[in-house]
Amino acid sequence: MADTQTYQAAAFTAKGTSRDKVALPESLFDGTVHMPAMHQAVKAYLANQRQGTAATKIRKFVTGGNQKPWKQKGTGRARQGSIRAPHWVGGGTTFGPIPRSYAQYVPRQVRALARKSALNARARENAIIVIDVFDFDAPKTKLLRALVDRVGGSEKKVLVLTNGAKPNVYLSGRNLPNVHVLPYSDVSTYHLLWSDLVLIEQAALTGTAIEDQRPETEDRRPKKKPARTATKAKAASKIATAGKKRVTTPSKKKGK
Repeated sequence: MADTQTYQAAAFTAKGTSRDKVALPESLFDGTVHMPAMHQAVKAYLANQRQGTAATKIRKFVTGGNQKPWKQKGTGRARQGSIRAPHWVGGGTTFGPIPRSYAQYVPRQVRALARKSALNARARENAIIVIDVFDFDAPKTKLLRALVDRVGGSEKKVLVLTNGAKPNVYLSGRNLPNVHVLPYSDVSTYHLLWSDLVLIEQAALTGTAIEDQRPETEDRRPKKKPARTATKAKAASKIATAGKKRVTTPSKKKGK
């Protein structure tokens, strides 16, 4: 199901100042909402979160029960072979859970369709807001909370999508229970459908690359191997010369 209309989204600055609406990219926001693809993607995402460590013991793993509780005949009671049979209290479990993997695979094109459908569903509800740029100089929960309040998301579940990894924005929203911060490239269908309001950085929609925002103190140059010291070089030369001295010429065989 697809519409030919063009979607527009409200736009704000990082401080919450309103500005003119912006048109969302038609290549992505074309009105496509594919419900089966979204259902499959969300179901697989939730299944992949399971650890699969639930375990019970069948009768052979329960301690005890190695002999008959009483003899086969002559007691007047029903015959029993072990006190660890499933119908005994403290016995084994029949058809109980065992550790296994719950992983589900979704084809790449189906994942892309589901993600596109979730974005279009939020655009139809006018639940997408474009932010100029998230330029937080330092982690500050107060700044992000003020921005969320100004765009009308104080009592909603808000998803913040940044252009690449931005540690300051992530740390600013980590302590807010209804705010989740993710890079735009890492967002899934589940996160989009979980949210009531989506804040997207404008550069992420246009595809503009950004520089790596790691701390400047970190050395980004590839580490070189340490040079050998003079002592190690001298020891290596001694080993080489000793090897040459050990090489001897083959002895001549004496004639009969």
